[in-house]
Amino acid sequence: MKLDYDLLLDKNIATPLYVQLYEKFKTLIEENQLENEKLPSIRSLAKKLEVNNVTIINAYKLLEQEGYVYSLKGSGTYIKKSPIVDDLPYIEEGDMELMVNGILPLSKDSINFASVSPTADLFPIEEFKHALVEVLDRDKGQAFLYPEITGYEPLRESISKFLMENYNTKVDKSQILITSGGQQGLDIISKTLIQQGDYIFVENPTYSGAIAAFKSRGARIIGIPMEEDGINIDLLKTYIKRYSPKFIYIMTNYQSPTTYSYSDEKKKEILSLAKENDFFIIEDDFLTDLSFTAETKLPLKSIDKLDQVIFIKSFSKIFMPGVRIGFITLPNRLFKEIVKAKHTTDISSSGFLQRAFDLYLRKGYWKSHIEKVKKVYSQKYKIMTKELNKLNQYGITYLEPKGGLSLWLKLPKDVDALELYNECTENNLSIVPGKIFFTDDSIYSNYIRLSFGAINNEQIIDGIKILENIFSKPFKDSENKYLPFI
Repeated sequence: MKLDYDLLLDKNIATPLYVQLYEKFKTLIEENQLENEKLPSIRSLAKKLEVNNVTIINAYKLLEQEGYVYSLKGSGTYIKKSPIVDDLPYIEEGDMELMVNGILPLSKDSINFASVSPTADLFPIEEFKHALVEVLDRDKGQAFLYPEITGYEPLRESISKFLMENYNTKVDKSQILITSGGQQGLDIISKTLIQQGDYIFVENPTYSGAIAAFKSRGARIIGIPMEEDGINIDLLKTYIKRYSPKFIYIMTNYQSPTTYSYSDEKKKEILSLAKENDFFIIEDDFLTDLSFTAETKLPLKSIDKLDQVIFIKSFSKIFMPGVRIGFITLPNRLFKEIVKAKHTTDISSSGFLQRAFDLYLRKGYWKSHIEKVKKVYSQKYKIMTKELNKLNQYGITYLEPKGGLSLWLKLPKDVDALELYNECTENNLSIVPGKIFFTDDSIYSNYIRLSFGAINNEQIIDGIKILENIFSKPFKDSENKYLPFI
């Protein structure tokens, strides 16, 4: 890559050098001004800019956290292309890591069963615009100052109230840290808790982005099988004695990708085990609000009396992904370490957006928005389950989660999900093969995840028809050496 662009850093201003470099690359990427996909090597760029290697490393990490780039071990850092790609239906085996990092080729005509992100027509544009304008009128230039590292205090107060009103969960505002989405929360926790070689427990299968964050800090990942009411408790007890984990990472409601929800009994038992064996529980939540029944689901954090649970919440999948608002609850004994990790990540999340989201919550817009999206997603869910029942004759089974944004399908034993993925891609249908969610490399190849967040009702019907047509005829013999990426 040529370095003829303006990457010069000003050492005489207060903005850290790595933040300056991040902002320059961000602008270049957004304006499509970079000729090559690969960023300069850390060493060469540090030498050219006359800065420490750590400056480049931190800038690249921040770009990766914000979704602008991805890194490949031993290869370098690359610009993350738009998820819509017309000419890349497959990639080579050695690049399976791309799929785990969320890069999915998707033709413009493809029906997208892969994404859980909402469609733009569901964004609460008018309400949030009112909040943005009111904040500008009220706070003027103050709106663009750095907030506290832990976040804008009134927003932390609003979130404390939100937790009590919605989840019966008591957390003081002083124990809330605002983050730029859920993924940043995972990165901060990883920086704080993980030392090289520590054992970390995760559900198996689980969110691949969490595994990537933990591995980046040198953790040893132990997967514990998911059952329909939560992880296998007997195996958890055995592994606790054998490995002494630093923490366990779980999603208690509409788990990703299985969509399963934990029983109250398992929640209590996991909490008891954490107390007895002195490990933390990282509870990741982004879909508890999307229940399609009268049943009220509560997070594990709601019964945590001893600060064993670090609760991570993202609003992205239900609100607006681009706003990047989330938070972590901070145990008192980890407060200083977590705040320090946040500061070294990005100083603070956008103060303007925090002020606007605070006003959005205080005016009650969130409640009306949730009711609206629940109706929309509930209808999509009903259509998808109705259409999927037509595939029962082909041996496809699934558990109805009655909430969330996805369905987790088990395929017949003789059907490999990667082969099915390739068949679907050829027919302009995008699905996610279950293999990428498992910690084991050689098993569980006959699951797929179908999501209905990014499609309309008609596309659901058309997409299931494509699946039905594929299953109604024998699968192609495939010796394809390629794997897809998502």
